[in-house]
Formats: sequence, structure tokens, C-alpha cells
Amino acid sequence: MVYAIILILLILLELAYFRVADRFNIIDKPNLRSSHTSITLRGGGIVFLFGAWLYAAFFGLSYGWFLLGLTLIGLVSFIDDIHSLPDSVRLVIQFAAMFLTFYQFGILNLNDWWMVLIALIVCVGIINAYNFMDGINGITGGYSLAVLAPMIYLNFKDSFIDMPYLYVTALSLLTFCFFNFRKKARCFAGDVGSITIAFILLFALGKLILQTGDLSYIIFIAVYGADSILTICHRIQLHENLGEAHRKHAYQLMANELKIPHVSVSLLYMAVQLVISFGMIFSPLNHYVYLGLTIILLLAAYLLFMKRNYHLHEEYLKSKQFQS
Repeated sequence: MVYAIILILLILLELAYFRVADRFNIIDKPNLRSSHTSITLRGGGIVFLFGAWLYAAFFGLSYGWFLLGLTLIGLVSFIDDIHSLPDSVRLVIQFAAMFLTFYQFGILNLNDWWMVLIALIVCVGIINAYNFMDGINGITGGYSLAVLAPMIYLNFKDSFIDMPYLYVTALSLLTFCFFNFRKKARCFAGDVGSITIAFILLFALGKLILQTGDLSYIIFIAVYGADSILTICHRIQLHENLGEAHRKHAYQLMANELKIPHVSVSLLYMAVQLVISFGMIFSPLNHYVYLGLTIILLLAAYLLFMKRNYHLHEEYLKSKQFQS
């Protein structure tokens, strides 16, 4: 009954946000990076922040410092969706929010300050990479459910986090997917959505890694990680400005140049991540051996895909230059 009430509240809050977004013209206009062609409401992913607040309201303030960090990063991301903020402002808030999460973890130690600093940089990088991957209908919500599912399974076996936290996160994702995981999305996640859900999932993943001492569980975000890191390497090789908009991610080539429906691409990313994650859980192989093999396979798949299809993106860029 409690979860049913939370789900109803999430739907009502999302619908209320749509009215606000429509009233104040909070919209996403297509640009060079876009894989859509029509104006759509932006910021629907604020439902993830609503979900975290409802979790605290119904189940208690178990993770107060984390929730404070999430609220800071969520509100700043929402402001950035409405009016673009300097990168420096967003990064300062992201580091501050992650610092609060580390305090929640209880891992801040002056003797290991350099490890904490590296971890902060890596975690903020993961959050922004997650944001970069938000570009087609369904991918943020669907892929996040694929990341969440194995953690729910493992939490049944060996509790590492409050289970209602995972359940309420799943409900917020399902609410968002109802409006976004479709051929014509009612809304997009916006930075507030992709940044906050990355923060929420990273908190759960961090709890799992800290309790088990097994860093290989980072494999739960391996597909996003491979696409993000390899695309950055590719753009560096092309001497591109990493701060400029682009659509060179593998999922973008699938949706744009290969004309694969957005929903199909999102389902593919979900399926591959689920197979990889549960494959490690049930595989007799050592986790780090499995992680290494997975990285090699993803690298090979990415390189083969780009070798076969990247020329289509080059043709697209030439056509844009010709039109201008």
C-alpha cells in the first residue's frame, strides 16, 4: 500500500511539473547534438529527485547527508536546464555533493586524502558521463532500470542498502519511463534527471562496493562507461573540442545515421547491460577476470561498429556544412 501511494504521488508530481514546464516554457529545442526533431518539455527527470524526497518522507532520513548532496546537485541541474550555468559552478556543486556522499559513506580520512581526491574525480566524471549519454527516448530511464535490477537482486542476498531506497528509485524510473520510453516522448530527463539518477545509482553502487570490497561491481555501468570513454578518446583523436555539442556516441549513430528506432536502441543497451551484470553474478569466473574480458569485448564491439558505420556520420557533417 505504501509503494502504491508513492507511485500515485510520483505520477501526480510529474503531471504537475508538466504544467509548470509548459507554463514557463521549459523546453528542449533540437540542436546539433539532438537525436530528436520536435520541441519537447525538458526536466521530466525531476521525478527522480521527488522520489528521493518521498523515500525520506515515508521511510526516514537514513541517508541525510546524501540527500542533502542530491538536493543541491538536483536543484543546480534544474536551474541549468532553465538557464545555462557556467561549467565551474556546476562542477563545484557536483564535487560538494559527492563530498557529502563520501561523508555519508564514512570514508573521509586525512591519511588517505589522495585516494579520496581520486575517487571524487572519478565519481564526478561518472555523473557527467551519465549525463552525456542522455540523448534518445528511453535510454536514461531504461538503462537505469538495468543498472538497478542486479543491485536489487544482490540486496536480497546480502543487504547493503535499505531496500525501500531501491524500490522507490525503481518507481520513479517507471514513472519517468511511462512518459519518455516511447516513440514520441512526452518529456526529456534534462540535466536534472540524468545527473540526479546517476547520483542516486552511484550511491547504491558505492554502498555495494564498500560493503563487499569488490570494485569489479563497477561493471554494472560498463556499457555506458565503454561508450562514454571510447567516444571521448575518439573525439580527442579527431582534435575536437570536448565541450562542444556532438552526436558521435554509438547509440547516437544507431538512432540517427542507421535510423534504428530510439526505443529499440534503448532496449539494446538495457539488454546488453543486464546480460553483462547478471552474467558476472552467476558466472563461476573470478569477478576481475570477468570484468577484464567484458572490457575487451566491449572495446572490440565499439571499434568494429565505428569502423563499419562512422563514415555515415562524416557524410552527415558534410551535408550540414553544404547546407550552411
